[in-house]
Amino acid sequence: MPTLIDEDPPAHVSLAAAWASVDVRAAGDFWCTVEDRRPGLLPHRDAPLFFTALGRLMVGGDDPANRAALLQVLGRAYRHFDLLPHSTTIGDALLATVARHASPLWTPQLALAAERALCRATHAVRRAAARAGDGRAWWHVQVIGHDRPSPDIAILTVRPWRRLPFQPGQAVPVCTPRLPGHWRWLSPANAPRADGTVELHVRAVPAGTVSHRLVHEVRAGEPLWLGPPGDTGLRLDPASTSDLLLVAGGTGLAPLRSLVEQVAAAPDGRRVTLVVGARTFTDLYDSVSLDKLQCAHDWLTIVPAFSDDPCAEPAEQGDALTIALDHHQPGQEIYLCGPPAMLTSARPRLLALGVPAERIHLPAERPVEA
Repeated sequence: MPTLIDEDPPAHVSLAAAWASVDVRAAGDFWCTVEDRRPGLLPHRDAPLFFTALGRLMVGGDDPANRAALLQVLGRAYRHFDLLPHSTTIGDALLATVARHASPLWTPQLALAAERALCRATHAVRRAAARAGDGRAWWHVQVIGHDRPSPDIAILTVRPWRRLPFQPGQAVPVCTPRLPGHWRWLSPANAPRADGTVELHVRAVPAGTVSHRLVHEVRAGEPLWLGPPGDTGLRLDPASTSDLLLVAGGTGLAPLRSLVEQVAAAPDGRRVTLVVGARTFTDLYDSVSLDKLQCAHDWLTIVPAFSDDPCAEPAEQGDALTIALDHHQPGQEIYLCGPPAMLTSARPRLLALGVPAERIHLPAERPVEA
């Protein structure tokens, strides 16, 4: 696992332990320290979000994609609140707060390790802020629906207090107060709605602490936070009206369903084929919504693909990509989202069939701000 303090791994372990011992209520102490030194720099209500995100970045341990989510949030926050000229003040306040609240674990060696880690984190945030656009750093949302179509999948419907400006195919960083400071990418499963609500599909994975909480613990009525939307490479080209072949595996369905809704909102004569992969029929978790979409639009064809269901029709037996190749037509734009194994094999198989590289759209490993 990558660390921020490669030259001193034992100190890194201690820093992680020290940070884990700091209660989120220390954010109030952090805000008071910043306020004493630079009044009005950071809104009081945003202090917990900022404190936990910067502390998590300092400690490290996230994989590259989730580190990118943290940096997207913090880069926008530093830009939105004009914090870059005061990064030293903020850093000193963070270290002082952690030292006070982790005093039994705090040693001179640990303090030095924390300073080095914070220096690296601050440089990373500066680079992220230089790339960040203008606007809010995070949106407060409330969970208004939490459905469990299968034991390890949840469909969350959230309502932002202020409208989230996203486009179909994008992803947004998501954080739950149950695990503050941990931001993870999720793609909305819908095109923007009149009521501003956003639908998120989450699968609980073995090592996914955030996904586990979103699926198994979060309930309707709870708050979440969403960060600035990032491009994943799955947005439709507004200048193109080519037919679409969409290939989804598991919860990779979410961004592709949002593309279907985008076409439905402004039909332009294109035909869309959506291949939805699942292990068995019972694993096809969003079947009701898909059925409604297909019944409502004659230009849409939805094809299920079952990789391990002997009861399925012969034309539906196989992995999503293999079934999709049977439905490929020249001139289609092909969008794929799903498990790593499917995505790894997709490009070479499609290129071997003569599909032009520019017509193959795969999700980026690390979304970038639009």
